[in-house]
Amino acid sequence: MEPILFYGVPSGCSFGSIVALEWLGKPYRLCRIEMPETVKSERYLRINPVGETPALMTADGRVIAESMAILNHLGPDGFDKGLAFAQGTPAFDRLNQTLAFLNTSFFNGFSPLWYTVEHELQAGEKEALRAYGITNVVKVHADLERMLGSNEWLLGDWPTLADAYFAGIARWTKYHDVIDRRDYPGLQRLFERLERDPAVQFAHAIEHGEEPSGSSAFKGHVRLEQALSHL
Repeated sequence: MEPILFYGVPSGCSFGSIVALEWLGKPYRLCRIEMPETVKSERYLRINPVGETPALMTADGRVIAESMAILNHLGPDGFDKGLAFAQGTPAFDRLNQTLAFLNTSFFNGFSPLWYTVEHELQAGEKEALRAYGITNVVKVHADLERMLGSNEWLLGDWPTLADAYFAGIARWTKYHDVIDRRDYPGLQRLFERLERDPAVQFAHAIEHGEEPSGSSAFKGHVRLEQALSHL
């Protein structure tokens, strides 16, 4: 059995792992997980006890959770394409540092905004959390804009797995209707470049419930019950 990526909809950060798998070009399958219904179900908690996506089931039935862990697991398949780098090299350290920033600071900048969507709150509480979230989102975009500098991609002149992960989170500004990314011209150019990428367009189509062909690496969807039988 090919590895299976459990991806969350709508607008899960697992989007970046789909892009990464397409870029890597190794055979894989997908399992669609509705949020919050299925992701908190007893069935899915057998995959990831934390009840979050993404999770990756390897070909031998092991499960890896958390985006950064999944991308680092996939990384060696991308050494020849410059998508990732061998541990112990300066390039690996730069990639890992960028992924860590995206996985902690950049992701968590949106956390108060997601909380207002996923929980019932009093009007005052919601307004306060939303204001706090917007402040965080502004800061992390300014920080990442400085980190990007004049580079075309997050690490330099070509895409890496960090750019795949960025593609999934950056679109949250539209989902939550916060900030104008055009205020950060470097990030806006990067986002537009990624949106034109076939792997990103494939991931969008997957999330929308379509069945795009993608690369020859994509071997189709499996149901959660099918995946559980491989644990």
